[in-house]
Amino acid sequence: MKVLLKYISFFYFCYNVPYGSCLSTSSPPPTILRELLQSQMDGTRNDPKPILLPCCFDGLSARLVAKSGFEATFMTGFGVSGANGFPDTQLLSYDEMRKAATFVSEGLVSAARECNTRPIPCIADGDTGYGNALNVKRTLFGYGRAGMAGIMIEDQIAPKRCGHVAGKSVVSFDEAVMRIKAACDARDEYEEMYGKGTGPLVLARTDSLKIHGFEHAIERCLAFREVGCDMTFLEAPQTVDQMREYCERVSGPKLANMLEYGETPILPPEELAKIGYTMAAYPLTLLSASIKAMKKSLELIKNGNPTDSMILSFGETKDIVGFTQYGVEEERYST
Repeated sequence: MKVLLKYISFFYFCYNVPYGSCLSTSSPPPTILRELLQSQMDGTRNDPKPILLPCCFDGLSARLVAKSGFEATFMTGFGVSGANGFPDTQLLSYDEMRKAATFVSEGLVSAARECNTRPIPCIADGDTGYGNALNVKRTLFGYGRAGMAGIMIEDQIAPKRCGHVAGKSVVSFDEAVMRIKAACDARDEYEEMYGKGTGPLVLARTDSLKIHGFEHAIERCLAFREVGCDMTFLEAPQTVDQMREYCERVSGPKLANMLEYGETPILPPEELAKIGYTMAAYPLTLLSASIKAMKKSLELIKNGNPTDSMILSFGETKDIVGFTQYGVEEERYST
């Protein structure tokens, strides 16, 4: 009984402290992310590619990214919406996204325990912050408690939508800057509460290029940096020249969005790094690949054909979702 109570207490603590620090014996996720970004910026990472971010959308996809050896990941709002049966038009609420972040965080932690490594950091899509500036601050705090290393906040008018589809619009310049300032203030206040290095880093995104033009979008990025954001993201540049000029004019870590069949040129990772990008996100690759595989499998089933070529062995599937480690833990606490 004493062993059981100790086991229960351990897991209660792990999943109720901010950022899950008890499962990372080194540093909280935001610190790990900050160090990773700095190593890319100063060249000590010693990799010709930028930090690659295959985007996850649930605990399973997060586990797959982590167990594939990537240094970080990104929780995509498009993916979370799609996995729940909705388009990326902000039909999911703040709390639904926060819960998704919790599952992603737990997936990263479980993968790290199995691989005997520290959890990789995750930047999560915070959309518009789900309201006014105070909602933005609450969103950052919620994502921080869920274990996220960073949060992306954008300047679209709610309800927002995917940056590569028609119909999007943005708030005014001043409102956009105040939205990012609120996120940065929340980051700092989080650290005052929970300690240095615990506040989720702020990735400030602008979707204003297509609406107000390239120069205006650059001005927004520069203003976001002035109020303290840690990273910037110029959404949907349409030419390599625009991508290069953005990297030359805006300081700090920058994100490239490698959306296949989107509006931005898809460049090799090495070329993105040469241009000046710090990170490269692949927002829909895993979701789109899984949809394609499921559609093909459904077609095979419908036609009465075997699905062996489309699936893993039962043993591999069990291992990927965590049965192997579960068995080890179960045996550890057997009576």
